[in-house]
Amino acid sequence: MIRLLPPVSQFFSRLVTLGLFVFLTGATALADGRPQEDLQRLALSEIQPEPAQAPRKSATDDTDPATQIPLPGPLKQVPSQPSENTEEMVDPARPQVKENGTPPVVQYDVEELPAAVKQMRERILEAAKSGNVEALRPLIGTGDDMTALSLSGFEGDPIDYLKGISGDNDGQEVLAILVDLLETGYVHLDAGGSNELYVWPYFFAYPIDKLTPPQMVELYQIITAGDYDDMKTFGAYIFYRIGISPDGKWQFFVAGD
Repeated sequence: MIRLLPPVSQFFSRLVTLGLFVFLTGATALADGRPQEDLQRLALSEIQPEPAQAPRKSATDDTDPATQIPLPGPLKQVPSQPSENTEEMVDPARPQVKENGTPPVVQYDVEELPAAVKQMRERILEAAKSGNVEALRPLIGTGDDMTALSLSGFEGDPIDYLKGISGDNDGQEVLAILVDLLETGYVHLDAGGSNELYVWPYFFAYPIDKLTPPQMVELYQIITAGDYDDMKTFGAYIFYRIGISPDGKWQFFVAGD
């Protein structure tokens, strides 16, 4: 009798077991009245597939709003709140009379002036007393540093402009006004501020209705009684005035309101 080797006998044993399993499966299907193919489908339907994962999208994929990085909106200029220390912007050449305020201190002593202011005053007086309006040209300057000669501005040569506003053809009336103004009292305005000035005559910053009798005499040395009536109606001195800054810059020589 021939004996099978162990590996061969194990092979045949497994083969018999597999055939028995197939036979029993087919018998069960026939007993239930279902074809074998249906049984296979049922077995497959009971296997739950793993849910499919959606493909990842990059942060730059603009088709998925959930993954988009929002861009910043347009910049908006927010108006800044004015500082409590912000000085009110004013035209220093226009009348500066404080209603119901204390009148400014009137000064006559030119020796109290800063050296640069004192020097410019003397140079203007010297040029005016020369009788030649052209002598004012180097003091007036040019460009952005030029002395303001009109509140509304002007075009052309400054000396020609001064001749044009003078009652005579040579501008000597204007020179006489300069002398009269610089020989009156003056006021020191906005001391230490951005608009610090020394201004002649002091009427520029003095309430026109609070002048004393001696001050009225000083005023009539510059203007007429008819001019004074107009100024009372307006509420301030509006004739010519001269402003010099602490550094000696001749800032303005203007009239009007």
